[in-house]
Amino acid sequence: MTDREMADNEMTGICFTDTLTGKIAELRPREDGKVSIYACGPTVYDSPHIGHARTALTYDVIRRYLIWRGYEVHFVMNITDIDDKIINRAGEEGCTTGEIAETYEAVYLEQMDRLGIMRPDALPHATEYVPEMIAVIEELVERGVGYVIEDTGVYFEVAKFGDYGQLVGQDPEVLLEGSGMRVEMDERKRSPQDFALWKAAKPGEPSWDSPWMAGRPGWHIECVAMSLSLLGEGFDIHGGGTDLVFPHHENELAQAEAAGYCFAQRWVHSAMVNVGGEKMAKSVGNFRTVEALLDHWDCDTVRLSMLQAHYRSTMELSDNALGSAAEGLARIAAFLRMSEAALTGGDTGGDTDEDKAEAHRIYREAVEEFKAAMDDDFTTPKAVAVVFETVRRGNTAISEGDMVATAAALKAVRELCATLGLWEGKRAAETKGGEVSATELEIQKLVDQRQAARQARDFAVADELRDRLSQEFQVEVEDTPRGPVWRRSV
Repeated sequence: MTDREMADNEMTGICFTDTLTGKIAELRPREDGKVSIYACGPTVYDSPHIGHARTALTYDVIRRYLIWRGYEVHFVMNITDIDDKIINRAGEEGCTTGEIAETYEAVYLEQMDRLGIMRPDALPHATEYVPEMIAVIEELVERGVGYVIEDTGVYFEVAKFGDYGQLVGQDPEVLLEGSGMRVEMDERKRSPQDFALWKAAKPGEPSWDSPWMAGRPGWHIECVAMSLSLLGEGFDIHGGGTDLVFPHHENELAQAEAAGYCFAQRWVHSAMVNVGGEKMAKSVGNFRTVEALLDHWDCDTVRLSMLQAHYRSTMELSDNALGSAAEGLARIAAFLRMSEAALTGGDTGGDTDEDKAEAHRIYREAVEEFKAAMDDDFTTPKAVAVVFETVRRGNTAISEGDMVATAAALKAVRELCATLGLWEGKRAAETKGGEVSATELEIQKLVDQRQAARQARDFAVADELRDRLSQEFQVEVEDTPRGPVWRRSV
């Protein structure tokens, strides 16, 4: 869909950086009131790491925000369940590729649940869409963009697609082998840049019949077939992490357009995560899984820490950043408790027209500031700042006995936190009977009891509760000027 065609679509006021143009663009949904999103999901051969968490969180918040704005969102995330890495892992462990994929898909979804990530509306698996992939490849071969090498596979001829390099913003001549492209090493290829559409079967590997030879699809063709099958042409947003811009998404776009399809209107990519000042990598020794992170830090602490960095900025996920986020959460939680207590059983006012108008003004002011931040390239750091400013205003209202303002601030904070997905992870796990959520709720209960004992100057009970938290839950409690903050010590 061209910009001219989009001009007739609904104007939303929601603007973000489109990777394809490198410019801020307005979201113009293909269908009024509906937004279609395709996000590249994991290749399920190992436990998810914190980079996976950040990408998932980025799209979770975008999705939640669009829903909050009143849109019906159709969110698709794929599972790559056939790949060289899965095949290699199955060989190492002496099991089937299906068993590896099933195991690590379950691990991925479990950890995303712990982080409060909403499940996709559709979760297609690559192995379920092989016929659709073959159909796209046939179109490419018929158009002369795809070619066959006997006993090797079918390849996309990059030189035949004049717009190659448009997503990454580089001339095709500089995008040579060795620049990160996942290409097959075959001297018979017409160019080192050409990439596999279909790979010939190797002994012991899963394979499917095709018009050319038994084999399996190339990585880049998978998402073309799945996204178009489930969302149709011209769907609204496609994306993933910045590590997928090239070659994966560049190749997806090339294949789709060369086959005659109108692909995604807009592209959104989230940046990477550094640990200890360096890009996370097993070779560097700073690799962290989502499971290890959430075993040590509360899920909302992790969410808030990530939200305090813009999605397009490389973020440093350090213990200092996580500790700061934990302090921030303690401030919000303290306001929620105090405001709810202040409003329980008391005269909240708000009966007169003047009170109702004032409450609405306070609430709308917070909501409009939050909306302005998110409409401007999903700037979550500013959106989070609105939440904290509303908490500050709410605390002032409590101290002044202004229950109208207190109630309005409480309503806004609850709503905005829910839009950012804060505290949603605990609720989701609790609904599923999750052990993690139950444990965290028990910890928070004991932390609150200890704080009440300290405020009553019953230090013997406070010390007893601190010891219990340490011994039973391996939790350390830090008393800060804004209230207690807890974290796991192991």
